[in-house]
Amino acid sequence: QVQLVESGGGLVQAGGSLRLSCAASGRTTSNYAMGWFRQVPGKEREFVAATSGSGISTRYADSVKGRFTISRDNAKNTVYLQMNSLKPDDTAVYYCAAAPRRNLGPLKDYDYWGQGTQVTVSS
Repeated sequence: QVQLVESGGGLVQAGGSLRLSCAASGRTTSNYAMGWFRQVPGKEREFVAATSGSGISTRYADSVKGRFTISRDNAKNTVYLQMNSLKPDDTAVYYCAAAPRRNLGPLKDYDYWGQGTQVTVSS
């Protein structure tokens, strides 16, 4: 079992920045690929970014490429999502997730989820 707790959400103006954090506990997090997803009420949860267990490999949704950066500090069991040039369309609840594999794999492998943190971008 892996427990995940997100933090860092809030209200920001368009063009601003936020950094989300996801603290993991329970297992050696370097054995898990980690990802960020987001969801708007009435819509399906969508993939945002992912990083491999080592942090060397990353993957991004086209909508956030060049603006968001995922990183991880395995010594601190923490994954980050740096979000720059935020847009109102980025408004959502952001979820951290873990997949029990070191390399990036299919999104269906994400078995463990945090409770989410709200990000609101005002225009």
